[in-house]
Amino acid sequence: MRSIVDITDLSKEEIQELIDTALDMIEHPAKYARACEGKKLATLFFEPSTRTRMSFEAAMYELGGHVLTMSDPATSSVSKGETVGDTVRVVSNYADIIAMRHPKEGAAYAAIRKSTVPVINAGDGGHCHPTQTTADLLTIYREKGRFDGLTVGMCGDLKNGRTVHSLVNALARYDNVKFVFISPEELRMPRYVIENALASGNAVCEEVSSLEDNIGKLDILYMTRIQRERFDSPEEYERLKDSYVLDARKMALAKPDCRVLHPLPRVNEISVEVDDDPRAVYFEQTRNGKYMRMALMLKLLEEARKDPAKWETHSPAAAKDLKCRNPRCICAFENGIEHVFTEDPKNPGHFLCAYCETPAE
Repeated sequence: MRSIVDITDLSKEEIQELIDTALDMIEHPAKYARACEGKKLATLFFEPSTRTRMSFEAAMYELGGHVLTMSDPATSSVSKGETVGDTVRVVSNYADIIAMRHPKEGAAYAAIRKSTVPVINAGDGGHCHPTQTTADLLTIYREKGRFDGLTVGMCGDLKNGRTVHSLVNALARYDNVKFVFISPEELRMPRYVIENALASGNAVCEEVSSLEDNIGKLDILYMTRIQRERFDSPEEYERLKDSYVLDARKMALAKPDCRVLHPLPRVNEISVEVDDDPRAVYFEQTRNGKYMRMALMLKLLEEARKDPAKWETHSPAAAKDLKCRNPRCICAFENGIEHVFTEDPKNPGHFLCAYCETPAE
C-alpha cells in the first residue's frame, strides 16, 4: 500500500502513466464512470481550500465512488486536541483512501505512518503539494508536448510556495530544463530546493528580481501569490504583497508561445485583463488537476488491492538525540510524534527530518 507525500514518490515513468491515463479519461469519460464504484475517499482539510478539495471530491464522484469530507477542523475532534495520527487512524476505518491538507509541514508523513489506507498529500504547510504538481505537469504537457528543454520562470513567494517547490522537484528530472526564479530577496527559493535541482545534473538555475527583464525568455511563467498566511509579520506581508503584478503590458514582452500558469487563488498578482490572453492557461490548469487526481486515486487504489501490505515512502532512523529545527514542522506542535530522520543523500553522516526534510540540529 503506497501513499504520496512528495512528487518524487512518483517516477518519471509513473508520471507519464498518469498523464496518459488522464488524457484517456478526457477522451473517454464513460470508460471510467464506475472505476471506483463502492470506494470511499475521505478529504481531511485542516486549512481552507476550494480547488484542491473540490477537485478531489469531483474526481471520486466521476469515478463512481463516494466522499466523506472534513472541511472545517472546528467541527471535528481536532478542535478538542486530537492529533493528526489519531484522526487518520480513525478515518482509515471508514475510507479506502485519504486526501489530506494541513498547515504544518510534515503532517502528511505523520499521517501515512499511522494510516492503514493510502494517503495523498494535498498540501502540508510550505513543504509539498504533489497533486498540484500533477495538474501543472498535465497542463504543460498538453500545451507544450514535452518537458525537456523548457525555460521555466517561477515568480512571487518562492520561499513559502509549496507548489513551486514540488514543481521544481518534478521538472529537474527532465533534460536541459532551465529555471528562472523571480522573487524579492526575502522570498527567494529555499537553498535546498535549488541544490536538489542542481544535483540532478539536468537543470540550470538562475535567481533574479525583475519580471520585466526576464519574461521574454520564458516558455512557462508560473506566477504565485504572496501568501499572507505564511507571514509571521503583517507589516512584512504588506511591504511585499505587490512585488509582482502581471498585466497586459508585461505580457506584451512574453513570447507568443509562452504559457502562464498559477496554482490559484490569485489576489492581485495577475490582472484580470490577462485572463483573455490565449497564453493564460491557469483556469484550464484547474480542470487538468481533476483528471490527474482521478488517475492518481485509481492507481493507488489498484496498487492497494494488489498489495495491501503497509510500506514506508522513506526509510527513517530513530532520533539519535537529533532535533528538527523547523519551527513549522508538525513535530513542534503535536505530542506523541516519534522524531525520526533520514540520512541526507548529498551529505553522508548528516540527517534530515523525515517529516519536513529540514536538516537536523
